[in-house]
This record gives sequence, C-alpha cells and structure tokens, in this order.
Amino acid sequence: MRNVRQGIANVTIAWGMAILGALAGFSAQAGPVTVLALGDSLTQGYGLPPEEGFVPQMQAWLAAQGQEVVVLNAGVSGDTTAGGLSRLEWSLTPEVGAVIVNLGGNDLLRGVDPANSRANLAGILDIAKARGLPVLLVALRAPGNYGPEFKGAFDAMYPELAAEYGAVLSENYFLPLIDQKRALLDPALMQADGIHPNAAGVKLAVAALGPKVQALLARVKE
Repeated sequence: MRNVRQGIANVTIAWGMAILGALAGFSAQAGPVTVLALGDSLTQGYGLPPEEGFVPQMQAWLAAQGQEVVVLNAGVSGDTTAGGLSRLEWSLTPEVGAVIVNLGGNDLLRGVDPANSRANLAGILDIAKARGLPVLLVALRAPGNYGPEFKGAFDAMYPELAAEYGAVLSENYFLPLIDQKRALLDPALMQADGIHPNAAGVKLAVAALGPKVQALLARVKE
C-alpha cells in the first residue's frame, strides 16, 4: 500500500513539474520579440528628436497594432553596406529574434559598385541565416545619373537577394514620400537637406513598412 501511495505521489509531482515547465515556456514565448534595425541615418534618426526617429515610430506603430516588440536602433549615420556587415556580428545580442536591414543609400551617394554592395548584403544575409534569424530587406532605388547599367544592377539586387535567401522584401523606402505629380520627393516630407525625411515623412515610411515588419515577426521562431 505504501508503494502505491508513493507511486501516486511521484506521478503527481511529475505532472506538477510538467505543468510548471509548460507555464514557464509559455511565459518566455509571451514576452516581447526583439528586432535589430540595422541601417544608416534613415534608421538612426538623423536630424530628428529621439522620439521622432524611425525606430521609436516603428515601435509605437507596432504597439498600436497590439504587438509587443522591442526594436533596437542599430543605425549609424553615414554607414554603408560594408559598415553594416562589419558590425553585424557584435550587434546580434542573444535576445535578437529578427533583423531589419535598411542599407545601401550611402553606397549610392558614394557611387559604390553595385556588385560590392550586393556582396555585402549577401554577407549580412548569410550571418542572419546561420543564426536562424528572419530578415526584412528594405529596398532602395538608384537615380538615373549613374547610367542604366548601374541602376539596373542596384535596383535588382534587393529583390534578387530576398528571393535567394527567403527574406521579406519591402518596396522602396522612399516610395511613400514621393509627390506623384512631380515624381520627386515631396519637400514637405523632407528635412532641409532633401535627403532625410522629417518626422511626418518618417511616419508615412513607417506606416508603409509596418505590415512588412509584421510579416517578419510572423517568421520569428517560437
């Protein structure tokens, strides 16, 4: 009889431990997802008060959709795809569950060969893939002043890399900021330098990019 009671007690303890373990796992999964935003001045929030930059506006947008997300600002003003690649490893802290990559604008400004930019972005995607991290690749478009060959290679690298690595792909970051009548960036949405969006411009960019970030979050492993 004593053995029977002991057996029942052991089963009860085992069930209790299993339930506690399940609850602990549920609590861990229920916490916020951490997303690393790897980029340049567009991500860093150049020329804007801290609360009006891309990262805080994106986090606020996601919160308004009922999603508990922590977006880490890994934007460095002036950074290129090469710079992003060089600092990605140490930027990927253990809690990071997904990555937004918004790089290439400064490569354009410097006339970097699109083949080099593509190789750097592929290196970033390789690192993320090795760690099992889903990526949102934010596209940009080259102006025509570098010639059709440059523009074709630059514009194609984003969709082609996204398809190759299975990344989520966004439209051109600046698309929501273009005055459709003039086919140019709307000055009312840009800072005085004509390169960086103001707070209103960032808000539009975030609203357009937000659903893509949600698609990214849906790929985060439980």
